[in-house]
Amino acid sequence: MTVTADGAAARKSSTSGTRVLPGGRRGPGAVEHLSRADRVARGKDARAVAPLDSHAEFSPGRFRDPVGLLLGQGASRVPELVPVRHGRMLVSPFTFFRGAALPMAADLAGTPALGLRVQLCGDAHLSNFGAFASPERNLVFDVNDFDETLPGPFEWDVKRLAASLAVAGRDNGSRPRPAARPRWRRACASSGPRSRPKNSRRSRSCWPRPTPEIALRRWGGSPPWSTGGGRSSATPR
Repeated sequence: MTVTADGAAARKSSTSGTRVLPGGRRGPGAVEHLSRADRVARGKDARAVAPLDSHAEFSPGRFRDPVGLLLGQGASRVPELVPVRHGRMLVSPFTFFRGAALPMAADLAGTPALGLRVQLCGDAHLSNFGAFASPERNLVFDVNDFDETLPGPFEWDVKRLAASLAVAGRDNGSRPRPAARPRWRRACASSGPRSRPKNSRRSRSCWPRPTPEIALRRWGGSPPWSTGGGRSSATPR
């Protein structure tokens, strides 16, 4: 990755393991956050590492074994529930996709990445988004399943979400793939405009905002892809 000398120096100082305290003192235990300018420069430099075109190709590994991964994963689960889980995955391509986070992660491990690591959802398919109550009792819309969370390339969550839209669309008898591609592109492209305004804000101010009531009325209390139907359990009474 190519960076400017000033940007590199700023990034080096920001990851030195100390932080500036009131009065100019430095304390251990936490690192300084990159400035907005440094984050922008780092993102632009990363484009040369993994251009957009590089994400269009996928070559499966020679010894790829998704079924073996799922069976191995079952060894750490409650034995009596493993057949139930596998039975649910057999219902449709989308239900298999929902339960196959590990095989997809194994596939994504060999794909291009910019090197910008985040705390991933780890299983960001569309059914893991929904409305729920925050600790402050606000109704918010966001990812609502974190049992697969892990640090990793941010591209993994974006690709799993996009793939889930494609699989769910085909499962529901959507139009042929070429006609549906604009939807997938919009879903992937929306992450940029949503994230950009938060670049200059502190981490805690980026927490989910309350879901507008007009959106909830449009859903009838549940997102359009909800499998449960009816009103959301998070809807205030």
